Amino acid sequence: MKSSIQFALNGWPVTLNTDDDRMLLWALRTDLELTGTKYACGEGICGACTVVVAGKAVRSCRTALKTVAGKEVLTIEGLARDGKLHALQQAFIEHGAFQCGYCTSGMLLTAYVFLRENPKPLREAIVAHMERNLCRCGAHQRIVEAIASASQAPGTSS
Repeated sequence: MKSSIQFALNGWPVTLNTDDDRMLLWALRTDLELTGTKYACGEGICGACTVVVAGKAVRSCRTALKTVAGKEVLTIEGLARDGKLHALQQAFIEHGAFQCGYCTSGMLLTAYVFLRENPKPLREAIVAHMERNLCRCGAHQRIVEAIASASQAPGTSS
């Protein structure tokens, strides 16, 4: 059913007139031209499509647009503020925590929510939490190092 769905996207109000069962991933990529959120498995398994909805990391390929009505949605395009990279983004660069970069936005947003809930995590907690986000290039060790490093940076949990 077509609906007018309103939500905040990276701090800005958005209204879409579309099928309310449309997946958030396709609304972001196609309707709003925000292509940082990636399509990979389409089953909510790999984590490449992860975005933040109302403070929670969700798989946008399995999230119906109607479920974000009235909520705040954060994509990778909104993580940096005022032209300055978020501490996590900077740590990923410094630690070479990506190769092809396809999983990176999902990894970053999953880590962002994790660090907001666990500001000074142990390495084991980082490994366990990031286990559900897949990287085909095998950069998991560098990803964990980057998240651990970012957890020490001021302002990471905001």
